[in-house]
Amino acid sequence: MVKKGRIVVLRLGHRPARDKRITTHVGLVARCFGADGLVLTVDDRTVIESMQDVCERWGGSFFVDVVSDWRSYMKGWKGVVVHLTMYGLPLDDTIDEIREAAGDVLLVVGAEKVPPDVYRLATYNVSVGSQPHSEVAAVALFLDRYFKGEELKRDFNGRTRVIPSKEGKKAVIG
Repeated sequence: MVKKGRIVVLRLGHRPARDKRITTHVGLVARCFGADGLVLTVDDRTVIESMQDVCERWGGSFFVDVVSDWRSYMKGWKGVVVHLTMYGLPLDDTIDEIREAAGDVLLVVGAEKVPPDVYRLATYNVSVGSQPHSEVAAVALFLDRYFKGEELKRDFNGRTRVIPSKEGKKAVIG
């Protein structure tokens, strides 16, 4: 898996009582599919501790941070800002250009309707389908297309490892 820079997912609008499982899944998918970290706009210890536990057991160097001002974070990002939405340009029409862009990539996904500023601050507004869909699926599809499937071959060097098996669950826990 060749990377030019960091890939970080910015999760906008997390509602702790309602979104902790979805936000955790955004983080799990981001980590598994090759992103370097997750940035939250709400300090939800449940999500942060869950992601830290996964990294401790399964390996990898994925980070979770919290920012209080997502607009400043997006404006200050040194690299490409990709807003994953159902209203942007098609993923397949933009992925090569995004992949070729130098530097870091910030993937922005919302938990609810995102403010219009997000569309203006993004370098690319990218649609992963033009129908309502999950931000978890959008992150997975974007990263899989970005890395051309190579991210699934990555070794996280974790204490827990799955052993491929035709039947049943097999794992090594070290």
